Amino acid sequence: MKPERETDRNTGTRNPFGVMDVPDPNDQTVKEFADTATLDGAFDDANAATWGNTDREYGHGTIEGDWSSRWNGAADPTISGDAADKWKAGRGQAKMADDRVYLYFEWNFGARKGLIDARRDGVHLVGKYINLSSPAITRPWIGLIVDDSRIDGRFPEGRLDFRR
Repeated sequence: MKPERETDRNTGTRNPFGVMDVPDPNDQTVKEFADTATLDGAFDDANAATWGNTDREYGHGTIEGDWSSRWNGAADPTISGDAADKWKAGRGQAKMADDRVYLYFEWNFGARKGLIDARRDGVHLVGKYINLSSPAITRPWIGLIVDDSRIDGRFPEGRLDFRR
């Protein structure tokens, strides 16, 4: 994982991880997706079962810190390989800045990386994901903070969840 640090003013990034920013995280595609997609935090949701394995204690009462991450569902095999019907697991980290939540994550032993930049409104997150390994790939994303150990997430083709 990229080491924790405050935003480096020299990098010119908005995000606190100092990696490439998500382009236009509040664009029209994000708004349209957020208007139609839903997450309800149900007890039988795919993300309800405990599956994560973060190796560090996290801050009680906050979503900041280390997470396990997983995604599935992208229908394009050139983007996702076999993820259309299989979970791809990794690890992640959450940081907040003003009304924004930044979720940085890696999978495939760090060979693939991504960043979500989302506006926070209570327990609801609305923003966009960028595949940092293939930056042409961006997707709208919504999230629901169920509690400080579970964030349910959705993008147009599937799920991108966080658990600890």
